[in-house]
Amino acid sequence: MIETILPGAVTAVDTFADPPQATLFPEEESLISAAVHKRRAEFTTGRWCARQAMRRIGHHPSAILPGPRGEPRWPDGLVGSITHCPGYRAAVVAPAARVTTVGIDAEVHEPAPPGVLEAVSQAEERDHLAALRRDHPGVHWDRLLFSAKESVYKAWYPLTARWLDFEDARVTFYPATATFTARLDVTGPRLHGADLTGFTGRWVIGNGLLVTAVTILEPALATAA
Repeated sequence: MIETILPGAVTAVDTFADPPQATLFPEEESLISAAVHKRRAEFTTGRWCARQAMRRIGHHPSAILPGPRGEPRWPDGLVGSITHCPGYRAAVVAPAARVTTVGIDAEVHEPAPPGVLEAVSQAEERDHLAALRRDHPGVHWDRLLFSAKESVYKAWYPLTARWLDFEDARVTFYPATATFTARLDVTGPRLHGADLTGFTGRWVIGNGLLVTAVTILEPALATAA
């Protein structure tokens, strides 16, 4: 599912179930040993997906330990992202020589819980979503906004090691192309010879889920694309 919104430089593996053959490295197991079953399943299958993706690009699978903010710490030379929600797990991996950063998020396609939209959006975004709901009522835009901002954060953090609040990026959706932009309201890093001022992303909806992805390619690939 998620591979449809990613460039060819990124390898994706996803699953709608927790495979019984999914296992953890000992150092991963020690971090999750006391967790409840739901958390163990998410953590284990997410890393199983990541290691399948690593194999596909010829990289020897290894432990993927969490960093200071819980983000997956990838082996040298790789970038990637992991996501999970009820009924779905996915991971994406790419060589750092080809992809600068990538962030993905999956959510159940249903309305966001009460109060979430107000917590993650600015007034102009809520106005934007109100117009989208009128023209495209089949999409739960509040949940899609949350997912898009999660993908943005996952792409942002490896570049900066800094927190990005929900209100620090303003998202605009383009239904005709199933794409979005996120304009940063904070100073971004210097990237590829210019200041990073925002991100672009894509989304897909199906199987009762919505999935978003943000990718920044290395300049040579971006020019070719």
